[in-house]
Amino acid sequence: MTDHPPINVLFLCSHNAARSLLAEAILNHVGGARFRAFSAGTEPARDQQPHPLTLEALQSAGVDTTGLRSKSWDEFAGPDAPQMDLVITVCDDAHGETCPVWPGHPATAHWSFPDPMQVQGDRDALLEMFKQIMHRMHQRLELFMNLPLASLDRLVLESHAREVAAQH
Repeated sequence: MTDHPPINVLFLCSHNAARSLLAEAILNHVGGARFRAFSAGTEPARDQQPHPLTLEALQSAGVDTTGLRSKSWDEFAGPDAPQMDLVITVCDDAHGETCPVWPGHPATAHWSFPDPMQVQGDRDALLEMFKQIMHRMHQRLELFMNLPLASLDRLVLESHAREVAAQH
């Protein structure tokens, strides 16, 4: 049990079909009562369906995918939305991909991950890429969760989230 309310983390990526959903599901799976993870995108899937290999990769790792869906970041901008403590973009700006920018005053960080949907190859090669990205995210989230977050203010939280990105 924790004495502090959970830290709300929003993972953003353009389409909210793979990377941001992987991060949301993993953090909710391993974060316990310390974290609540959400994800969204600037251009989510119209049918709100995650990429099928996102679901397959998570399920193969024993991560619950119930209710996981592609959603617009507008869902988190309204007055009734949960207040975010940290917003992390997970798109790959190294490859010229446009990353969303979150308005407001939560702490922010960028964790660059390649887009598994851009991988060329057969289904097995694609699934392997989804699993590799999921594993890398899990490692980064483990480092992040081991920080003494309950006592950190916004700027320190932001700094630590950015340091975790630099470590991997």
